[in-house]
Amino acid sequence: MSLREDINQDVKNAMKAKDTKKRDALRLLTSAFKQIEVDERKVLSDDDVIKIIQKQVKSRNDAATQYKEAGRDDLMQIELDEIAVYEPYLPAQLSDDELSNALKEIIQKVGASTMKDMGKVMGMASKELAGKADGKRINECVKTLLA
Repeated sequence: MSLREDINQDVKNAMKAKDTKKRDALRLLTSAFKQIEVDERKVLSDDDVIKIIQKQVKSRNDAATQYKEAGRDDLMQIELDEIAVYEPYLPAQLSDDELSNALKEIIQKVGASTMKDMGKVMGMASKELAGKADGKRINECVKTLLA
């Protein structure tokens, strides 16, 4: 079963269980899928679905940060709850040690030695570690390793 079918089944299960938070969060996600399908006139693959989910998680994280700064903990909690619903559909994230080791290999492949080479490392790391680590985490780790 595809990831999209899993999500649609979970919407049905949430409706049966009367879990309104999960139902609403997943409906927002399915509407994002439909929007992309209509706009780009294509059927989404699992990779496309994962990218959309990652984009939704990132936007929810950004909103939660802004709500926290504004002192709106109630709205921040809503965003964090939606993130918790979305995360099980994403691939497992690399631990800090795994990320560091993967980046060390990439630095060796590219032949990077200084901060000037960061662009080369980030380009390759973004492709190889897509979905496995957040770009912000990759960036911070690369800076640490090249410093």
